[in-house]
Amino acid sequence: MKETPYAWVVVWATFVCLALIFGVSYSFAAFFESFAAEFSAQRADVSWIFGLSGFVYFVLGAGGGMLADRLGPRIVCSAGMALIALGLLATSWASSLLAVYVSYGLLVGLGIALVYTPSIASVQPWFTTRRGLAGGIASSGVGAGTLLVPVLVAMAIGPMPWREAMRVLALGVLVLGLVAAALLRRAPAAPSSGAGGSASGLSLRETLRSPTFRWLYLATVLASPVMFIPFAHVSASARDLGLGEAFAVGLVGLIGVGSLVGRFAIGLLADRLGRAQTLVLMQLSMGASYVLWGAAGGQGLLVVFALWFGLSYGSIVSLLPAICMDYFGGKSVASVVGTLYSGAALGNLLGPVLAGAVFDHSGHYLGVMAVCGVLSLSATWASRQMKRSGQVTY
Repeated sequence: MKETPYAWVVVWATFVCLALIFGVSYSFAAFFESFAAEFSAQRADVSWIFGLSGFVYFVLGAGGGMLADRLGPRIVCSAGMALIALGLLATSWASSLLAVYVSYGLLVGLGIALVYTPSIASVQPWFTTRRGLAGGIASSGVGAGTLLVPVLVAMAIGPMPWREAMRVLALGVLVLGLVAAALLRRAPAAPSSGAGGSASGLSLRETLRSPTFRWLYLATVLASPVMFIPFAHVSASARDLGLGEAFAVGLVGLIGVGSLVGRFAIGLLADRLGRAQTLVLMQLSMGASYVLWGAAGGQGLLVVFALWFGLSYGSIVSLLPAICMDYFGGKSVASVVGTLYSGAALGNLLGPVLAGAVFDHSGHYLGVMAVCGVLSLSATWASRQMKRSGQVTY
């Protein structure tokens, strides 16, 4: 299919959608202390809000993808943006931590599920030769949102109560989110609802029976704890070394910087080297970055770790939708991507929690890093098996 100018409109609309939803997700850190103080809650209790939200959007992403395959990305993503805004608004009125679990953990998580997979999966069918670059640009919205939105929220909480800041965030999501979602379109080759259509590829059921998908799913399950543990613990690790609070929090921002670079640069590399081979290399690279974290005794190695890890993590996330399109085609691409992302659900929910339990028991993260190294090698092996078992046909 020849790439049309509107394909790039879809890319940048997806960029905005992803920046908003992951900006909201990671702005949770800016509200963390406010939640703890408002509801007299322990940090562990507050942390479950973030884990619950991530678990919901990874598990239900497959459902969002199925809806997008049937109804189109514009309708589904618009509904998701409205749910996120409603969840944030309800959180601003919450009178208990349980209410926040429901409004932020469940409702916002459901909204993200309806935006994440349908938006990112809408990009791939528009492209052929530059599929990796397009996917990298679109998915870099995750890094941009991670960098910008939490900082803006933190600045807003200073001069205004957190509840008011939450309402402003809800308004921003509603306005910008609905505009971006309205620009999303199904690619010309994709089938319209109930029409049968002409898109080539496998159905979701056929994909699930494919050894190629099973290896890719296994790689996602194995890699997910390695992906999410640093977001929760690298700042605490820096504080353990006696480094300042601003630097410790800034490490997460540096992961976002590395992620942005990875999503842009790796797309170009993958279009030349091959996306499956690039995935194998990035899985190995992500695990190797943990060596620097384990060896870090000060700021220097932690900075390099954050950038290296972010580049590897961002590359992997941007490659997955393009690989799904390569191997399984556009017939059910949103459903396939959503199902694949469900493999990250438990890693997002339990990885950081178990890492914290290991630290509480041992007083250090070395055991966590060793396990992550093994998981990363296993994910690399599974990715290589995926590459060997399939043939790129779409």
